Amino acid sequence: MYATQALNQLVPLAKEVDDNKVTPGVLGFLVFAALAVGVWLLMKSMNRHMGKIDFEEAPDPAVSEKAPTPAAAPAKK
Repeated sequence: MYATQALNQLVPLAKEVDDNKVTPGVLGFLVFAALAVGVWLLMKSMNRHMGKIDFEEAPDPAVSEKAPTPAAAPAKK
């Protein structure tokens, strides 16, 4: 009940704001553009670092105990 009373009192205050005067402006655009460029650079760096990763997953010990590993096949030329 208290929350609805508080919202009812704040609604008339919101109508006093002129929609034509409220804009983010040039500073808001510059901050947004800087954040977008920063995220793009971070994603580019992450993709480069993920591309460098090369590993072989260790076999699961539970699986290797149950089934013997097959003999290595001869190399094909």
